[in-house]
Amino acid sequence: MTKAMAPTRTRLIRNLVVSLRATSAGGYVLIVSLGVLLVAAVVIAWIGWASAPGTEVPAAGYFALAIGVGFSLMVGFGLMALVFASSRLGYDEPAELITPNHVENERDCA
Repeated sequence: MTKAMAPTRTRLIRNLVVSLRATSAGGYVLIVSLGVLLVAAVVIAWIGWASAPGTEVPAAGYFALAIGVGFSLMVGFGLMALVFASSRLGYDEPAELITPNHVENERDCA
């Protein structure tokens, strides 16, 4: 490790410690809950994969898997692009009530 990297690494560790101290109890509960769910999903996937030894997936299965993953990624990338585009173009601004002029004129006449 070079001398130039040491301050950056020290600052990174200091920032990590500060952010961990600032995290509330609810934040820790959330992190632990998500970790437990991740471990449970991995264990269930492992059990499911190991429960069918000798079962082979045909080439059509791998092809369908690849198409499904590719399509899911395209949808995800497209939706994220729309989120960024709508934010930059101002579509995410709060709504404002616009009253037509003729309604105000009718009130003045009455």
